[in-house]
Amino acid sequence: MQRNRGNGLAIVLIVIGAIMLLGMALPLIHGIFRLLFPVLLVVLGYYGIKSGRKVIGWIVMFIGVMSLIAKLSWLIGPLLGLALVVWGVTVLKGKRGNYY
Repeated sequence: MQRNRGNGLAIVLIVIGAIMLLGMALPLIHGIFRLLFPVLLVVLGYYGIKSGRKVIGWIVMFIGVMSLIAKLSWLIGPLLGLALVVWGVTVLKGKRGNYY
């Protein structure tokens, strides 16, 4: 039995073509690169810090982290609100339990 080594490439090309035909390519690519670029900046900043270029590494990492915070603000806001509610409830429970 002979194996065709081009099957993997052919399947990738078929999937990319089907996505393009469905008109979903641009939003899908935009969604992936919207988060991939800030993550790449954070990784490059970390690499710069570890390789001895601390100033440029911290600058690049700061830009990446700030960009990630901006991109994920729809998730960070509700999580912060939930954390504040949980913290407030634990503070209230802690004050009631301190009566001796």
